[in-house]
Amino acid sequence: MKVLCLWHSSEGEIDYIKRAMPSGTDVVAPQGEYFSRFECTYSDIERDAVDADAFIGWTIPEGIPEISRKVKILSWLHSGVDDLAEIGFLTLAKQRGIKVTNIRGANAVAVAEQAMMFVLALAKKTLLKHQAARENKVFFPLFGDEHRSAMLNGRIIGVIGVGSIGSHIAKCAKGFGMHVIGVRRNKERPAECVDSMHGLDELRSVLGKCDYVVLAIPNTSETFQFFGRAEIAAMKPSAFLVNIARGNLVQEKPLYEALTSGRLRGFAADVWPSYAFGRSFPAAYVPRLQIQTLPNVVYSKDQCHDADGMLERYIEWGVENLVQFAQGRSLTRDINLDLGY
Repeated sequence: MKVLCLWHSSEGEIDYIKRAMPSGTDVVAPQGEYFSRFECTYSDIERDAVDADAFIGWTIPEGIPEISRKVKILSWLHSGVDDLAEIGFLTLAKQRGIKVTNIRGANAVAVAEQAMMFVLALAKKTLLKHQAARENKVFFPLFGDEHRSAMLNGRIIGVIGVGSIGSHIAKCAKGFGMHVIGVRRNKERPAECVDSMHGLDELRSVLGKCDYVVLAIPNTSETFQFFGRAEIAAMKPSAFLVNIARGNLVQEKPLYEALTSGRLRGFAADVWPSYAFGRSFPAAYVPRLQIQTLPNVVYSKDQCHDADGMLERYIEWGVENLVQFAQGRSLTRDINLDLGY
């Protein structure tokens, strides 16, 4: 079996994969200089891609899937596979019988912690008060609406998408004494720390009860821009919205209008809309309406996963997928190519 790493792997990473895989496995990776080691070019891997049995990595250069006629499995080192859907790889995989796996759950705790950081930053007006302290500003009058913090204890948080990440968010929220409402495709599946579970068809009624709403749902054809004017209108004007899933879940224009009109109290995100050429014009990878500059917005840019131990865990879990495949075992993180997750 030949495994092709789709990044400029270190010697230690290659040795780790070889030790984990069955004896005789050939593990290869791009060689030479690079700008970012977690990606590669067509020319970097063209020769090895032709007869590779397995891929593992974060990116796939354009044209590589077409020449890789022997590949039987892709171990994708991301939780989401919507990028693969956009480049047509999931369709190709279905046609050729290629297995696709991910590392869902590997960064669940890190992303959940970031989500709670956003909840706290919005509720406690962290950026406003930090800047005021730097400028030696005193807030007056006391308990004024413009600088009074919100509470978490006793408040209701809605977790939209109760998978690995959403489950950890619920657990964290319970630590703050919050009441947790979950929304997921299969509401019959129980989840620890969720007080009540609801289906997607109940989303708007759930939103009206929540003081905080966190989006942790996959980006699929069904959920693409599913959170729009009607969903925002269903929320309390005093509520906060947090998105730690995918930027294209939320429609930008109604979100901007709600944040600038007082219809929504605040918004936080680690992800922004991706206006990809071919799907929208002009292409852009930041909010068109500059939502990130608003005073009631807190943001980071794809940093939820950038935490201690995450790189090592991504590779470990990705290799586990390959080991299971090589040994003919059931794939625990197999992607349903029809559902897209």
